[in-house]
Amino acid sequence: MGAHTNTRTRIQEVAIKLFTEQGYEATSLREIAEALGVTKAALYYHFKTKEDIVASLTEDRAEAIQALVTWAKEQPRTPETRREIVRRYSEDMTRGRHHEVMRFMERNQTALRGHGKVEEMRERMTGLIDVLCDPGDSPAVRLRRSMAVFAMHAVWFVLIDQKVTDEERIEAALDVALELVDAPAG
Repeated sequence: MGAHTNTRTRIQEVAIKLFTEQGYEATSLREIAEALGVTKAALYYHFKTKEDIVASLTEDRAEAIQALVTWAKEQPRTPETRREIVRRYSEDMTRGRHHEVMRFMERNQTALRGHGKVEEMRERMTGLIDVLCDPGDSPAVRLRRSMAVFAMHAVWFVLIDQKVTDEERIEAALDVALELVDAPAG
């Protein structure tokens, strides 16, 4: 199982790198296989299509977001719960390749429009934002609390050319996200 998982993970890593650099539509399975130094047959053993690779990249993220939303719905709607949602989301983003997947999705929005798993991810993100907001929140408060989530994504685009470590990016994003989620109602 270890070798199987390792190969699958390597395929995902190379695919996301090529999809982000060259574009999803411009990247072929053959190029992914060549970059890995494996045959197309070896690649097909794990993924039959590029869509299968995208699905595998988004499924883990979607499941993690859904688990957080499920947890959040069981908690009281308090400022501390909102802060904990943001902290847990930040921690989850630091595991795996989350920011790379988000960068890939952002750079390939047109090609991915209508892709089932990508649409599912959008729905999960909407669910996450819904648990950060209260039904009576003003549009400005909903926007601030939504921006708390987006701040944790934006840091990987906005501070990309800065001499900043990943740890500093994560800390800055969490600080800003917590300020935004603490937006007073009204």
